[in-house]
Amino acid sequence: MVMANKWVLNATEAPLFFLLTQFIIAVILFVISDALRLLPDRLAFDINVCKGLVPMVGLSVVGLSFSNYTLKYVDASFYQVARGLVLPFTVCTSYFMLNARPSLRILFACGLVTLGFFIGVFLDGTPLSVIGISFGVVSSAITAVHSVIIKQSLSVVNGSALLLSWYTNLLSALVLIPVIFLAGETSEILKLFFGAEELLGTPGQMSALRTFIWGSLITGALGFMMSIASLLSIKVTSPITHMVSSAVRGVAASLLGMWIFHDIITSGRASSISIILLGSIYYTWVKHVESQAPSTTTGGAYERIKMEDVESGVRRNSSSKPE
Repeated sequence: MVMANKWVLNATEAPLFFLLTQFIIAVILFVISDALRLLPDRLAFDINVCKGLVPMVGLSVVGLSFSNYTLKYVDASFYQVARGLVLPFTVCTSYFMLNARPSLRILFACGLVTLGFFIGVFLDGTPLSVIGISFGVVSSAITAVHSVIIKQSLSVVNGSALLLSWYTNLLSALVLIPVIFLAGETSEILKLFFGAEELLGTPGQMSALRTFIWGSLITGALGFMMSIASLLSIKVTSPITHMVSSAVRGVAASLLGMWIFHDIITSGRASSISIILLGSIYYTWVKHVESQAPSTTTGGAYERIKMEDVESGVRRNSSSKPE
């Protein structure tokens, strides 16, 4: 998915329009799957549900937009490093929003990940885009909040991850349309479809328009499958545990970036990726050990809060608010 995104973003200056096409393709695939009765839940459109999902959809659009801009300005192999603060941000977000107090060992794991990020930024050895890194940091923070909001938003669709994915893709596409005009991508879209160079391309290379079309089809289909898989992952695990998978697949993305786009993997970048992965693996081990140990409030441990209790509290607080 990252490689296909980078392939298209190297050929166009319209990352938001590219994101819109991915959402539209995902919506079309949802409709086709529903028509063929391939989905366990029937698709629906309820305006009240849409209102309840406004925070999640807003974060989804902003987070994915910043992710695309990050990938636009940095190498594919550095994308993992640029967004390396997702785990620390998610731990902080879970603490403030879910009252899930982390243990010292979890904080140490977050420290390792943060150290890996700064090693990659300051000791990479190759010219880096400050704009790309800034987009990556903001994208990481938004992703962290988004993962927690998803867990809470499941109650709006009666716990159906499939319906949540359907509403997210549909509403995100609708929200992105005016944002594209406000971001000034209209001229780039017209250039993409009507520019001579974009239509014809250069000898021996695929034109920008063909790259955009093929890339949109590939990433749209992958995005459709990944959106369902990600939501199911968050539903059956915790928001923080879900973030660990991004570190592991980030290593694969870095190796593919070196192979496909001939990115340079310096010793600083390799060390950064290794430390981020090490911190994520250590975090996973700590979470496993803590989940096996009995809950206690003494001896440096902390009492774990069940997600079901959190969601029940959210629903109670929501129902008690005045209209």
